[in-house]
Amino acid sequence: MPLGLIVVMVLSSTVGASDPLPPQRYFLLDPVPRQAMRPLSTDRPDQTESAYSVDAGHVQFEFEVAKATFGAVSADGDRSGRELVAGGVNAKVGLTPRTDLQWVYDGQVVSWRRSDATGRLEQRSGAGDLQTRLKVNLWGNDGGSTALALMPYVKWPLSASHVRNGHAEGGLVMPMAMDLAPGWSLGGQTQVDWVHYEQAGHGLEWSNTVTLGRDITERWAGFIELAARIAPESGLPWQGQFDLGFTWAARAGLQLDLGCYFGITRSAPDYIPFLGLTWRY
Repeated sequence: MPLGLIVVMVLSSTVGASDPLPPQRYFLLDPVPRQAMRPLSTDRPDQTESAYSVDAGHVQFEFEVAKATFGAVSADGDRSGRELVAGGVNAKVGLTPRTDLQWVYDGQVVSWRRSDATGRLEQRSGAGDLQTRLKVNLWGNDGGSTALALMPYVKWPLSASHVRNGHAEGGLVMPMAMDLAPGWSLGGQTQVDWVHYEQAGHGLEWSNTVTLGRDITERWAGFIELAARIAPESGLPWQGQFDLGFTWAARAGLQLDLGCYFGITRSAPDYIPFLGLTWRY
């Protein structure tokens, strides 16, 4: 995320700091009344996470119904890789007025990679990884034109398989949000990941996103997004993507989404279509 945007958001939040917020007394075992819940905010479908936490005492499930990757790039530059993910879920529970706890399961993964020995695509499948994340909203959860959150996470070292590396990984995500003109919103995030590479061991990756959202109708909304990732230990140049997607509010607390991520650099996958669903209770 550009540092200039971070500064703008910090300054704009300071302007409204004199406006007192109502008392915050709700927590996991004393839920926010349904009529007082905030509008639904999701970490999907764009790559920019939400800066808003789930209301205290409520749960939210964000399902990766299906996501396919075409043209996945290996360290040697081969672009023939493919992957299909189904049944992924991010299960969240609101702990306090400003925090929620999340369990992220990647779902069932089927991948195709070119064999060094035969030169043919080989299919591999299995259950994906499991993460635990804690989102802490620093400001903006209950009002104001900007919001900022910190979200550390850890990926558990489940046993290695065809689709899991078996190593602990983790990182820190800093998502931000800003209201623009009526019906328009701007978001972005900076993320640092500590990941394991087969040859080099653990190393750092850095990614940034910026996303522009627009309400199209009362139920439909859309977004466009730019995403960039730098992974020095991977042996690949920086990866850039352009993302496009839509959401449809079926009813209060139920949302469908669809869209596609498009690679704009040779090091990024060609395209990644997705379909998802979010349900909040």
